[in-house]
Amino acid sequence: MDNIRGKNIVITGAARGIGFATAKALLARGARVVIGDRDVAVLDTAVTELLRFGQVTGYPVDVTDAESFEVFLDKARADGTGQIDVLINNAGVMPVGPFLEQTEQAIRTSIEVNFYGVLTGCRLVLPEMVKRRSGHIVNISSLSGMIAVPGQVVYAGTKFAVVGLSTAMADEFAPQGVNVSVVLPTFTNTELITGTKTSAAQKPVQPEDIAAGVVKVLDKPAITHLSVPGPLRAVSTVTQLLPPKARRWLSHKLGNDTVFLNFDTKTRSAYEERAQSSTGVEERKPDQG
Repeated sequence: MDNIRGKNIVITGAARGIGFATAKALLARGARVVIGDRDVAVLDTAVTELLRFGQVTGYPVDVTDAESFEVFLDKARADGTGQIDVLINNAGVMPVGPFLEQTEQAIRTSIEVNFYGVLTGCRLVLPEMVKRRSGHIVNISSLSGMIAVPGQVVYAGTKFAVVGLSTAMADEFAPQGVNVSVVLPTFTNTELITGTKTSAAQKPVQPEDIAAGVVKVLDKPAITHLSVPGPLRAVSTVTQLLPPKARRWLSHKLGNDTVFLNFDTKTRSAYEERAQSSTGVEERKPDQG
């Protein structure tokens, strides 16, 4: 059975980066894709580009607002087969820097988008999936959800939460015919790492690599956890078992102890400003048509 071709697949935060690459990969496999994003202008451009690859539509969505999320999903159902076959909770933000310098807004936005947005998406699609005893939810977390590093205190907390809820959900809903998977990327070449200096040990992967991971878990729905690259899952598991001194020594050797504390604040400022206020739908500006 092909778990992708002809399926109605919904992706949040898909106007850029990992979400966009995932939409493209799924269209290539014959899926019917609906993308959502809070940035209307960028969303429109993304849909125009993706139409070259298959059947796609896009609608504004604020994943922190349950009503907005529900309206978005209703439109996705109407566009497709009347149901959501796959939901990919991809929307996320990554404000970084010293914990005591994080603003209240940055903290709340991270929790609302990265955790509550995922939780809300799951709650909205699970009833229909359970009723028909089929469906798949894929949550995009991060290896930061297994290996926490300085400068990512809040981000890591939200991603640990996504790993936990995905694991528990996978086991709770498997007997009801619903699959839940969590994909854990390492440093990925998107706006999220703007201004940071990665070492050879932290070589970023590309959004297309994460998209390939999503395709893999859809093809093999029994997979609950998938790291990108794959071998880092074992590394992260071992790291969690290390005593504090050994863990900090390894983090220092890899450069993970400073990468999100010492970065180019000027280069990163535009992303940080956007990430810290990523709630609500950002309407198209008058000069954007």
